[in-house]
Amino acid sequence: MIKIKFLIFVFLINSQLFLFSQGKNGGNLLNDEIKNKAKEFNKEVNFNKAQLFFFENNWDSTLVYSMKQLSSSENKELKDYCHYFRAISFYKKKLFKEAQKEFKQISSGFSFYYKVKLYLGEIALKQDKPKNALQYFQEVEKLPHEGTYDFNRSSVLHNIGLCYLHLEKFDKAEEYLFKGAKLQELAKDSLMLTGSYMDIASLYYNQYKDDLAIPYFKKAYDLSKKIKSFELRRTATLNMAVVEENRKNFPLSLTYRKEYETWKDSLNDQNKVWAIADLEKKFAIKQKQKEVNVLAAENKVKVAERNGFLISSVLLLALFGAGVYFYRQKIRNNKIILAQKNELDVLNATKDKLFSIVSHDLRSSVNALKTSNGKLIENLETKNYSELDVLLHNNSTIANGAYNLLDNLLNWALLQTQQGYFFQESLHLAAIVQHVEYNYKSLMLNKNIHFESNVSASDYVFADLDSLKIIIRNLLDNAIKFSQENGKISIYTRPSSEDFCYLVIEDSGSGMNAATREELLRETVLLSKKKNDDAIGTGLGLQLCKSMLHKNEGRLQIESEENVGTKMIIALPKFKTNG
Repeated sequence: MIKIKFLIFVFLINSQLFLFSQGKNGGNLLNDEIKNKAKEFNKEVNFNKAQLFFFENNWDSTLVYSMKQLSSSENKELKDYCHYFRAISFYKKKLFKEAQKEFKQISSGFSFYYKVKLYLGEIALKQDKPKNALQYFQEVEKLPHEGTYDFNRSSVLHNIGLCYLHLEKFDKAEEYLFKGAKLQELAKDSLMLTGSYMDIASLYYNQYKDDLAIPYFKKAYDLSKKIKSFELRRTATLNMAVVEENRKNFPLSLTYRKEYETWKDSLNDQNKVWAIADLEKKFAIKQKQKEVNVLAAENKVKVAERNGFLISSVLLLALFGAGVYFYRQKIRNNKIILAQKNELDVLNATKDKLFSIVSHDLRSSVNALKTSNGKLIENLETKNYSELDVLLHNNSTIANGAYNLLDNLLNWALLQTQQGYFFQESLHLAAIVQHVEYNYKSLMLNKNIHFESNVSASDYVFADLDSLKIIIRNLLDNAIKFSQENGKISIYTRPSSEDFCYLVIEDSGSGMNAATREELLRETVLLSKKKNDDAIGTGLGLQLCKSMLHKNEGRLQIESEENVGTKMIIALPKFKTNG
């Protein structure tokens, strides 16, 4: 029997991704140290801009400003950080040779030099140099366990196992893969554990130890159902299809193949959501119009019947009563259907207006970006670096605005078609706010806005993570948009009640009157306008916030005065432990 061998699923743990995950929980030592260095060297403008863009994952801007810092300063400590910024940027852009060169320029005195070795190991493994990768990973493995380090030991053990697997030292590979999996089981890290199970299964399968491999393929498949990664789900399902095909269980193999194709198509289906939503609305309107036409015809018949009943009322009193009853029933149904038609007309008008305004805003943004890029090219030719800095920030602001509009549009579509992922869980409010606010610090820095955050560390809310981020992001974006130069924005919590936590986003912007507040809080799908025609907006962000708050069983309050400022108050349910 010829057995189909699997390609080994190289589950390289991306340490920057893991660091980002730790950062959300406040345990990222390197990120904290970078922020401390930014405060210590606050006069180093290029370094501060480089670290801000680094945290925003804006790799091109990070490369520009880190190089400016390297060219303008001889501080060895800052040089190490700038080379690290540049190395990570190249790594994320999959330019591994350039990343390797930057990592090797970092001095051994760098406080987080062990992270440099981890990245060099990963790059060597990606370049199919397992011996070199093994040396780097083993150096990190030897670090004492009692120290405080900013990496995941299970990922190091797992990668050592992969190196041995590439070198066909199966006994050593088995030892380290199981060590890594054991730590992941203790940490209940389902995402990494799914990959570990698949690599262990591949280890046995490549040695033709089917009885040992198949249970781990099954474990990986079962565990993949609990994670959000479509790629891992597809890989686990495909593995099971091949396993069952080798076992001659073709019906079950076909079932897994169909499931694999479903996961494969699910990502493409999201790109079609707008077309489907538009077709569904048009179909619904046509159906309602048919119902209205049928009802109108029925009403004409009933009018004729009523006239006949009036002429023969003496002889057919009972029949007349029945006719009146049915007539009233039809009138009531007519009102209900007419109200539904009016509601659909409003929804359709809203959709048309939304498409019109969004297309106008996107066209304006793209045109502004085109014009700015033209100026950028001219200044590059004349080497006018001061103007280049302004134009780059201008391009970033335009791109951020267009991105936020498209992001809100996609989330609105997913919400309307009920296709978005939604899972309520216990969330640390201060950590979520801290993560969102970092993405906007550069925008506030450009407008010289003073920012304060005083969110209680003891508040935990019961909400969906993605929708909570969208709510805070939109309200913070509005606060920045309506704040003047040298303004002030504050995020803080009010004393909570027995059931709710209250998060306040306060700005010193233009504010609004009572009529505007009532209009914004009204339960409507109509679009809103700002005060002047030059700033017409979709109002989609605020509508999205209200819809997502309602879905999370929360509510929105607004306190504002004209020319004084605005307070947007989010009320979210507290997380309550059982007992």
